[in-house]
Amino acid sequence: MTPERRERITYALNRRQPDLTVVMENVNDPHNIAAVMRTCDSVGIQDLYILNTSIAMHKKFGKKSSASAAGWLTIHKYDNTETCMNAVRERYKHIYATHLGESAVSLYELNLAQPVALVFGNEHAGITEECLKYCTGNFIIPQVGMVKSLNISVACAVTLYEAYRQREQAGLYKGELRLPQSQAATLSEKWGLTEGAEE
Repeated sequence: MTPERRERITYALNRRQPDLTVVMENVNDPHNIAAVMRTCDSVGIQDLYILNTSIAMHKKFGKKSSASAAGWLTIHKYDNTETCMNAVRERYKHIYATHLGESAVSLYELNLAQPVALVFGNEHAGITEECLKYCTGNFIIPQVGMVKSLNISVACAVTLYEAYRQREQAGLYKGELRLPQSQAATLSEKWGLTEGAEE
């Protein structure tokens, strides 16, 4: 491993956000999932949750869209809503769904510098009622056009970069390791940073 690559990997590891995640429920298009993975990696998300209850579990994701981002993420796959959302709830204080409900607020009213999971649903049907029961709030992305919808990968990117903006202002990207030591050690070995690891 070159010094430059080691520095780049260390830089990324030290900016991973253990208290920010995305849950994708029944997202049908693997290219959408891959694009979300790429955005997750870019803002320092390490753990990603994929919940499939009404569609088959994806065997692979679009390589072109993810640019191999999947290899840098810890991906948790579930086929049961209760099991998945209980696991999410144990780690993240707030669970916000992209859902147009009576209590929905603007994305820009959310505090995304706190421990939070962001849930995105199926391209056509949105988030299921069962999954919504586990969410602590709903939000929408303000729009002024005639077509009141965004592609899921675009919606996720807009949301995560608002989280990035807030977290950067809060000093959460200063380069001090925020991951639990055990997880950081596992990733260091997987990514080839640990002495003697495969490169």
